[in-house]
Order: sequence, then structure tokens, then C-alpha cells
Amino acid sequence: MTDTVFPPHPTPVIPVQGDAGFPVRRIFCVGRNYVDHAAEMGQVVDRAAPFYFTKSPQAVLLSGQDMPYPTRTQDLHYEMELVVAIGGTAHNISEADAMEVVFGYGCGLDMTRRDLQAAAKLKRRPWDTGKDFDNSAIIGPLTPKQSNADIGHLMIRLEVNGTVRQQADLADMVWSIPEMIADLSTLYVLHPGDLIMTGTPAGVGPVVRGDALRGTIGDFAPVETTIV
Repeated sequence: MTDTVFPPHPTPVIPVQGDAGFPVRRIFCVGRNYVDHAAEMGQVVDRAAPFYFTKSPQAVLLSGQDMPYPTRTQDLHYEMELVVAIGGTAHNISEADAMEVVFGYGCGLDMTRRDLQAAAKLKRRPWDTGKDFDNSAIIGPLTPKQSNADIGHLMIRLEVNGTVRQQADLADMVWSIPEMIADLSTLYVLHPGDLIMTGTPAGVGPVVRGDALRGTIGDFAPVETTIV
């Protein structure tokens, strides 16, 4: 059947430097992947295995676009993250082979309705309303991977209104990129178009209307937005 009762929602497409766009299939987010951030949230990292939550593709907002302040929150937080774009299929892939399915990298903001997330935690409920909402995954243009070289030496940094709020090395991540991909591929079959937002370092905090955010990782294209 080809007819639909209404037009399908368009697939978000992330710009790629020097290439065609990257259509987004799914967004996986890694929780508590920096020890210092876990500590500032009153949590301890479980080193037995990563844990994940998801955002829908419709949460994507392209870098450079304004972010409307979301409804039902009084405590909107930024979380600056490395985004890993998947360009191959992976199921039960080994850590040794995991980098072969990486298409490239980008800068991303995991915007969070912190008050709703905190309320959900207290009631032992899912985080969906705190994490997966319109415009909550702000993604910068992707940079295709040039090799399987380790990028842990790169600095991840976020400025709000020109003031540095977050800064760390990617090497500070608890789980490496191959470890995350290999583990995630035991839970899902990863396909081209999937994105992994790899967690945020310490320094998260609130933003209000009028705040300008700019996040960078090495020479990757920055992620930028203004809260309106």
C-alpha cells in the first residue's frame, strides 16, 4: 500500500560538511558517561555497562535555528555532547570492529526539562517528558570520519553568552566510542541514520529566553542556538 491517510512526517536531515545530508533514523543517548557530571547530579557511575534513553527524530533542531523555550518547565538545562553518526549496520558487533560503522561526528545539545526529569526520577518513572520533546536535540553539521583514529584528545566545550560553562576532554568519557557502539548493538540492530549522543561533562545548568549557546569539539562544526 502506498496511500496514506495523511502525508508522512518528513525525516530530519543533518547537514554534512562537504557531502550530502544525513537523514536521521533514531537517536540514542548515553547517560552518566562522565564521572564529574554524574557526581553533580548526585549519582554514581555504574561501570558494569552503559545505560541509555532515546529521543525521537522529531526532537531534532538544526544548529543555527532558534530554540523556543519549551512548555511545562521552569528549569530548561543544556547538556553539551559529542554526537556519533552511524553509517553502517551493526548487530552484536565487537569493539574491535565498531569504528567501521561510524560515519562521522558532530556537536550536539541534549536539552532537558530538568524539573520534569527530577520529578520522574522521584516517582521512578521514565524520563521521556524531561528528555524527548520538540527541539530538544540540537545538532550541528556532521564531519565525516577520516580514519579510525582516537579523538579522545579533543576538547568538548560549551559557552553561554560567551562564558564557558562546560569544558572537558573526550578522553574523560567513561565509555569509549567502540564500547558504546558494541554494547548498544547487543540491544538494537544499528542502521545508517542512527545517532548516538554520548553524554555530557560537568557544568550543566539552566538557560532562559535570550541566552545564546555555542558548543564546540575540536575542529568539528559548532552547534549554536538562541533560546527564544
